[in-house]
Amino acid sequence: MTEPKPSSRQETIELGVDLLAHLEADDLDLAAVIDRLETVTTNPTLTREILDTADKRGVIDRENGRIRTRRGGTFVRFESQVTVREGDFECRRCGAGLSTGHFIEFESGELGPFGSSCIKKVVGREE
Repeated sequence: MTEPKPSSRQETIELGVDLLAHLEADDLDLAAVIDRLETVTTNPTLTREILDTADKRGVIDRENGRIRTRRGGTFVRFESQVTVREGDFECRRCGAGLSTGHFIEFESGELGPFGSSCIKKVVGREE
C-alpha cells in the first residue's frame, strides 16, 4: 500500500507547519526539528520554507540553532487526531514494515503511517 502524500508544495508546507504547531516539546535543537520534518519532506528547500512559514506565523521562534514552539496548548490528541489502520505499511520515520499504521489527522491533511513508538517521537511524547 502506498502512503498518502501531500499533492502540492503548499500542502506540504501546511502539513509541516501543522506538525510544528503540535510538537509537545517547548524547545528543541534544529536537528531534532528537522528529524520530525523529514516525515513530511526530505527536500531541504521545502524544509526551510516550512521553518520560515512557521516563524512568520508565530508558530515557532528560531535562535542559535534552537527552535521554541509557541503553540499555546496545542498538541496531538491521540484519542481524536490519530487514526490506526491495519494493512501493509512502511513507517515514514524509520522505514520499518508495519501491519498497523498510525496516522495523524491535521487540518491540512494526514501524516503517516508511523509505528506505535515513532508516532510518539514525531510529536515529542518520547525522545
